[in-house]
Formats: sequence, structure tokens, C-alpha cells
Amino acid sequence: MPGYFCCRSFLKIIKEVEKTKYKNYDEMPLMLSVHDVAEVLGISKSSAYVLAKEKGFPTLKIGARVVVPREKFIEWINKNISK
Repeated sequence: MPGYFCCRSFLKIIKEVEKTKYKNYDEMPLMLSVHDVAEVLGISKSSAYVLAKEKGFPTLKIGARVVVPREKFIEWINKNISK
């Protein structure tokens, strides 16, 4: 599914942030789990795992765990809003 998320409306995704437990970027943890990413973006966990495997998405692998640095995640959102 390469490019699946490129076509998605990122303005809609940003609005999903308002529906999550995080009211702004500063409230998000320094390292987000895939579950956190799914919640923030308003997508399923399985879609978040697909996204985490896409080239250009900022993940770190720590052992078997996949995390997303908050600052890189915010940069990724801002970069993809303009597409």
C-alpha cells in the first residue's frame, strides 16, 4: 500500500487530534506508540502499523517495539499537510 496515506486529507487528520486524549502536541509523550499514533490520527491500529512501515514515516525500533518520536511525528504531519 505505498502512498496510501499521501492522498488522505491531513486537515481532517489534524481535526482528529481534538477528539483524542491529547489536546495539543505538547501533551503527547516524547515517544509515541503505534497505538498513540492511531489515536491521534483517528485511524485503526492496523492502519497505523501499515503507516509505520511506509518509507518516510519517522519510526524508531527499540528491540521489538516500534516508537515514533513526537517532534519527528509533528514534522511529518506538517510536511504532509502541504501535499
